[in-house]
Amino acid sequence: MQATTATDHHIGMIVPSSNLTMETELPRMLRERESVAPQDRFVFHSSRMRMKHVTPEQLTAMNAQTERAALELADARPDVVATACLVAIMAQGPGHHCVAEDEISAALRSEGASAPVISSAGALLDGIKALGASRVAIVTPYMKPLTRLVVDYIEDAGVEVVDALSLQVPDNLAVARLDPADLREHFKRLDLSRADALVLSACVQMPSLASVQAVEDAAGLPVLTAATATAYRILTELNLPPVVPGAGSLLRGPIVA
Repeated sequence: MQATTATDHHIGMIVPSSNLTMETELPRMLRERESVAPQDRFVFHSSRMRMKHVTPEQLTAMNAQTERAALELADARPDVVATACLVAIMAQGPGHHCVAEDEISAALRSEGASAPVISSAGALLDGIKALGASRVAIVTPYMKPLTRLVVDYIEDAGVEVVDALSLQVPDNLAVARLDPADLREHFKRLDLSRADALVLSACVQMPSLASVQAVEDAAGLPVLTAATATAYRILTELNLPPVVPGAGSLLRGPIVA
């Protein structure tokens, strides 16, 4: 029997300079996918933007570096580009993920690259829609004012946020060091009685992958995160089935929105 030729898919990532999780959880999910679909392999390329503290001022300064980061990635000719910082986009006001994605697309095209662009902010909204959820509860690592901006952003997209938990960690490196196992207890502080789905981490920097399936099983609700939603969008943009074992309902198989 002739061996199946594997296809390499090149993933470009724009990440905050202090982000330690985007480049661990996304590759981990797609490596896990390779265990069930070895014909697809994934290669990652990153460009970084300076940001250490999750404050409005530093988020704005980081956003100003987006074009430079996109131009750097264009040289690698990725098949898809994902930009990571959810709150940096949502803090700019409802619908800003569309603006951010268009800006990155324009920068890529200016250098002859035509990769589709996704943002973790837009991906989270798409993931909620794909699950058919109209009411969600969320956990964030942010200070309460930033969580409020995230809630407003999600609700402007037509999804009710029935409850939100802020862990109030302003230092971005400290967010990356949070123990994902703690989320198995944190989610119990939320009122899930009216929720259709649970966003266990509305932040690609807060580690959560290790707890997604366990919390989904315990809560009896679909569980997604900014990271699992980003993986979902990466796979669908590559026209690949959105399947990652053990990563919750969103990545359990083909989903029709």
